[in-house]
Amino acid sequence: MLRRPLSVLSISLMLAFGAGAIPVHAADDADAPAVKRSLKDSYTKHEYRIPMRDGVKLFTVVYVPKDGSQRYPFLMQRTPYSAGVYAQDALRYGVDWMPQAIGPSREFEEAGYIFVKQDVRGRYMSEGKWQEMTPHRSANDSKRAPGEGVESEDMHDTVAWLLKHVPNNNGKVGLYGISYPGFYTAASIIDSHPAIKAASPQAPIADLYMGDDSYHGGAFMLAANFDFYASFTEAPNPAPPPKARTEFDYGTTDGYDFFLQRLTLANIAASMSLEQRTYFMPNIEHDTYDSFWQTRAITPHMKNVKAAVLSVGGWFDAEDPQGPFSIYGAIKRHNPNASNSLVIGPWVHGGWARGDGARLGYVNFDSKTSEYFRKNLQFPFFEQHLRGVKPARAIAEVTAFETGSNVWRQYSAWPPVQAKPRTLYFGANGKLDWKPPVATGAGYDEYVADPKKPVPFIGYPATGVPREYMVSDQRFAAKRPDVLVYQSEVLEEDVTVAGPVLPKLFVSTTGTDADWVVKLIDVYPADYPQPEAEGRGSDVVAPPLAMGGYQQLVRGNPLRAKFRNSFEKPEALVPNKVEALSYELGQVNHTFRRGHRIMVQVQSSWFPLVDLNPQTFTRIPNAKPEDFVKATQRVYHQPDAASGLQLMVMPAN
Repeated sequence: MLRRPLSVLSISLMLAFGAGAIPVHAADDADAPAVKRSLKDSYTKHEYRIPMRDGVKLFTVVYVPKDGSQRYPFLMQRTPYSAGVYAQDALRYGVDWMPQAIGPSREFEEAGYIFVKQDVRGRYMSEGKWQEMTPHRSANDSKRAPGEGVESEDMHDTVAWLLKHVPNNNGKVGLYGISYPGFYTAASIIDSHPAIKAASPQAPIADLYMGDDSYHGGAFMLAANFDFYASFTEAPNPAPPPKARTEFDYGTTDGYDFFLQRLTLANIAASMSLEQRTYFMPNIEHDTYDSFWQTRAITPHMKNVKAAVLSVGGWFDAEDPQGPFSIYGAIKRHNPNASNSLVIGPWVHGGWARGDGARLGYVNFDSKTSEYFRKNLQFPFFEQHLRGVKPARAIAEVTAFETGSNVWRQYSAWPPVQAKPRTLYFGANGKLDWKPPVATGAGYDEYVADPKKPVPFIGYPATGVPREYMVSDQRFAAKRPDVLVYQSEVLEEDVTVAGPVLPKLFVSTTGTDADWVVKLIDVYPADYPQPEAEGRGSDVVAPPLAMGGYQQLVRGNPLRAKFRNSFEKPEALVPNKVEALSYELGQVNHTFRRGHRIMVQVQSSWFPLVDLNPQTFTRIPNAKPEDFVKATQRVYHQPDAASGLQLMVMPAN
């Protein structure tokens, strides 16, 4: 979910009524605040309450080009984060009635589109009942309560109304949105209105439990969800958003200490207000993949998609890394003839929509990747399908930025058909090799995992989830006795990995449950050039550090071992019994350059990014402090129990 402030976005003034809509407010331009932005010279802003088939009315803001000599396509976003502010609050908030930007990028505003933004059901100025990841249900579903809707139906009714009541439209509609709005974009094209010709779900939530915001490998993503739900709370509707976002007061700059002092999920939740717990608690109470999550997964329903689709995501998206791949894959399965493309760049959550995308933390990408996407992929996509403008270069089915080498690649599918599985095996004395282990020594490595002294996920104090953590330096973790480190020899040739990363582990524990966190790391050579020092900023962490030997996180994720066979029915581990574990770490497209090394780290906590496993088989939301115990963890590297990491390796050039 996009963790963006819920501050006042703009004050809307209704300039013309549309037949069939309930007018919100109306005013002449002369009554609006002083002109400060050129957008006001080109666009007129309207507000409507558009009726849905069940009578619920959705607050919708429409920006129409003042030049009425031609027809324009619609470009629409549906959001739970406020489409605008009720016009009567203009004087109270003292802000301009026109926002600084009304489209995905400046190119759209200059080309001329009818921009539409809508509050989804139950949020801010829209009526109805809001639901977490609205289940896709039929109209006669008995579980559908009064006021609850289905996103594809609401989108269909909105499009039908807009086509009829907004003049000078060309009959074509495009949809886009990032994070939660990305989910609404995807959900809106199921059995879609035929006028919807193009849709771009960006960082969409596809399944909150399976690799997006809430759970990874059955482990709860604690820090991000706590931070989000402390601000994203239930509110009466219709009502305008608050003037400013309410920030949670941690009372410290170190989230590690904040959460560790509370230890249990019950104590952590108790630090929130009743209002903040309303949406937070269902996330931790439903700790298995039960019907709560299953009904909210959108991928099984991605059928009868008529629009061209461009799914977008970031390699370093800490919130919804899986969603773009899941939506792309579901559309391909259910709609094999659909125009279906995927773009993945070196971005944090929503990073392609702002900034230049030239770097993240200390990692440089050698080009303005976000600007490239906006100008050469996103804008041409919508222009092609909403105006019929042929792009200068056809958009490939998959356009992926290859980190490490820092180049864009085009593929006919994901994973690339050229990539073949190879396994890097763990060995004695911390060796990492393409050759399987031989019978030498003890055949395993071990460490003591103490949930009361967990491994941090970053090497510096912070609350929330710093945006650069997914490329952050892992040298702090490599020095800990409760982290196993396996490292290759210096690479003599580049190794390019493109596709899913699959840990294949043989492990045992003295406990009855355990987390296994595996991290794939790119180790820079000792003589790696030092960049110029930079101060603290949105993408840079200060103070500068030595880049020689930098251990860049490429991908990492946990598996809560009680879910090794099923995310629906957890099973206890048998103490000291060797178990085979396999799971997906995530997708990558990365080149380990000649002169670098490949490293894998294995640990049993990643705190507070992931909640603590007490290492006692129990329902973790109900765990008591005495349930959190030390355990000795073993990772085996012997011929009959050869642990390793399966990578999809591209052929050498």
